[in-house]
Amino acid sequence: MFFNAKDVEQFQAHQQFIDTAVVPLLNMDLAQQKIRHSSSQAEFLMSLTAFIEHQFKGRLMLIPPITYLEQMPQQVDLAVWKEALENAGFKHIIFATCDHHWTSMQADYNIIWLPAIPLESMDASMKQKILEDQLKLVIPSLTKEWTGY
Repeated sequence: MFFNAKDVEQFQAHQQFIDTAVVPLLNMDLAQQKIRHSSSQAEFLMSLTAFIEHQFKGRLMLIPPITYLEQMPQQVDLAVWKEALENAGFKHIIFATCDHHWTSMQADYNIIWLPAIPLESMDASMKQKILEDQLKLVIPSLTKEWTGY
């Protein structure tokens, strides 16, 4: 499910089944020499999280990304986001990112870090294969979160 009016209406009606929020943490670096790499990371992360949403539709909701500038990740307060999402009814909060900075907080938050794979020059079938392969890496983290192991 996506964070849009139609899907949120379904979430409210079936909240006991839609218990997981996936929140992309999107790092933007607008420096001339880094903006292309930053946009490539954003494309990968947004494609992957949309693919995860598609695979687990009815179990999770993809929240719009928390976007921050390269020089300010410390200004993103994950505790505030986690609390707000829990108050909205989500039992499981998963943050997904390509920014290695967040791995230092994995003890306190469920953060899935994956290195970005440049998708921009791939054809559709290759992109699909890459996203399927990356999903296989994410499934154990989702399962661990859902089962508590």
